Amino acid sequence: MNYQETVNYLFNVTPVFEKIGAGAYKAGLENTLLMDEHFGHPHRKFKTIHIAGTNGKGSCSHTLAAILQSAGMKVGLYTSPHLVDFRERIRVNGQTISEKDVVDFVEKERSFFEPLHPSFFELTTAMAFKYFAEQEVDVAVIEVGLGGRLDCTNIITPILSVITNISFDHTQFLGDTLASIASEKAGIIKDGVPVVIGEATTETRPVFEARALEKGAPIIFAEDLPEIIAAQPVASGGMLYETRNFGQLKGELGGLYQVKNANTILKAVSQLPFIGRKDVEAGFAHVSELTGLVGRWQKMQEHPTVICDTGHNVGGWIYLSEQLKQQECRQMRIVFGMVDDKDIDSVMELLPKDATYYFTKGTTKRAINEEKVYEKAQHHGLKGEKYPDVKTAYEAALKDASAEDFIFVGGSSYIVSDFLFTCF
Repeated sequence: MNYQETVNYLFNVTPVFEKIGAGAYKAGLENTLLMDEHFGHPHRKFKTIHIAGTNGKGSCSHTLAAILQSAGMKVGLYTSPHLVDFRERIRVNGQTISEKDVVDFVEKERSFFEPLHPSFFELTTAMAFKYFAEQEVDVAVIEVGLGGRLDCTNIITPILSVITNISFDHTQFLGDTLASIASEKAGIIKDGVPVVIGEATTETRPVFEARALEKGAPIIFAEDLPEIIAAQPVASGGMLYETRNFGQLKGELGGLYQVKNANTILKAVSQLPFIGRKDVEAGFAHVSELTGLVGRWQKMQEHPTVICDTGHNVGGWIYLSEQLKQQECRQMRIVFGMVDDKDIDSVMELLPKDATYYFTKGTTKRAINEEKVYEKAQHHGLKGEKYPDVKTAYEAALKDASAEDFIFVGGSSYIVSDFLFTCF
C-alpha cells in the first residue's frame, strides 16, 4: 500500500471516533497494554508530560512542546484530531512522522494488531509511542484523547500531569456532572507526580484534591496565584502578557481563551526546573513555527479579515463569542456547523444575533446536517442560508463580503479541517 491507501485502511478498518462517534469508543486498556508489550514498552524509553482537560489541551500541548524545543530538547508531540493530514498527530520537533514510517508500521504490524480489532486511536497511540522511542526523543508531550482514566495514553507515568479545565463534553462517556467528568480526567494523576490544574470549580476542585491526596501527588491550582497579571490582544495578532515571574511575554496565539491557557502553561513550566525564561519567551512567541499548530484564532487573510478557530463546545464558545463581539467591522459573516454530540443549542445562544450566517456541515458522519443546523438557528434568531459543504459556504461568504467585513469559520474542528483543506 502507498501512504494514501494506508491512511484509508486505518480509517476504514479501525473504528474511528472522529467519523462515527460512540461506536469507536473503547473503555479499557486491554488492547493498549497488549500492543505496548508487543512493542517492548516504548513509552518507558523517554520522559513524558501528560495533558488532559475539556478545552485548551491542544494549545497547551503545542506551547509546552515549543518551550521544550527552545530549551534544546528533542521533543515528541502527540495530539488529536488532525485537521488536514493524519501525520499531524505525531511530530518530533515540529516535523510530522514520514509517510514511509506510517506505511511501514501498518505493513509490518498488521498481522499482529488486526486480530485485536483495535480502535483507530489505540493503534495511532501505539504508532506514536513506538516512533518516539525510535527517534530517541528526550521528552514527549502527550495529549489525552478522551477523558483520562481509561484513555489509552494513560499507560504512561509522566514527569508532570496537566488538567486544563472541566466543562460538559462527551457526557455519554464521562458522566453528566462536572464532578464525574473531573473524576475521569483526574485518572491521569499518578503516584508522586506533580499535577497542575488550570481551572477548577467548587464541584471539581474536591475531586482533584482527593485524587492527588490518594496518589501522594503535589497539586498546583493555577488560579490560586496566577502567573498572568495582565493580558491584551496585539493589533498584529497574538497576545501580550504581563507575568509574575517571566516578565513580559509575547504570545503568538490569539484568542481570549489563550489567557487561561497561558496561565496554565506558566504554572506547568514552574514545575520543570530545567526550563529557563528565554525558553519560555521563545516558545510562546514561535509556537506555530516550532510545532505546526494551526486553527487557533488563526488569521487567514485581511480585507476582508478571515479567522478560523477549532473551538467546538460551550466551554470554548464562551470565549469565542466574547471575542467576536469585540471585532470592529462593517458586517460579520460566520460559516458555521457542528457535530451531533455537542450542545448546539447552548452554543447558538452565545452566537451574535446581528451576524450573517452560512450554515454548513463537515465531512464526518457525526456532522449535523446543514438543514437541521439551519432549522435550529431560526429558533435562536440567527439569520442566514444553508450550504452543502464548507467550501461552498465560505465561497458564498467571501463573495458577499466587502473589504471591511469580518468572516469567521468554525463551530467544529471538522469545519476548520475542511476549510483549510479545500480553501487554502
